[in-house]
Amino acid sequence: MATTLATVEAREVLRCDFCSLVQFRTSNSLCRRCHKPLENDEPESLAPQVVASHPQTAEDNEGIDVARAVRDARRDRCLSQRQLAGRMQVPRTYISKIENGKAVPTLSSLERLAHALGIDVCDLLRDGRSRRAREAAVLMADPFLAEIAPLLTQLDAFQRSMFLNQVREMASGRRRPV
Repeated sequence: MATTLATVEAREVLRCDFCSLVQFRTSNSLCRRCHKPLENDEPESLAPQVVASHPQTAEDNEGIDVARAVRDARRDRCLSQRQLAGRMQVPRTYISKIENGKAVPTLSSLERLAHALGIDVCDLLRDGRSRRAREAAVLMADPFLAEIAPLLTQLDAFQRSMFLNQVREMASGRRRPV
């Protein structure tokens, strides 16, 4: 029932099949958390398992993505996970789990997150398409970018690449010798 992970100094490390707790084998061979038997009827091979994941499509990225919204909002405000967790009075690991999609915040947690980030809850629940449209509107508010955007469509791939390389060099502060 339990999966043997390794043997450390004659102490067997097991994962409970019921609650997934990783633990040393107990004297009574029961799980420390759920108290179910850790006995294995037959040992399992520990060969690496390949987990097949479906490729992400554009539609997958356009849905509501609270994890990305929280991470982007936190980074926009130059906050670390620890600082955001301090504002919410939760462990830093909770913020990490939310940002990695391993935890789904409750409605009250979403409200606390939004308050800690100084944004509206709706901003955390926007879908990917509306978030990108909003980011594009912010970019186009810059007069320089608004002037350049229509001209970029007239360039071929090579010219566009050269132009973007020049802009990157100017932004990084490097100068080309004349």
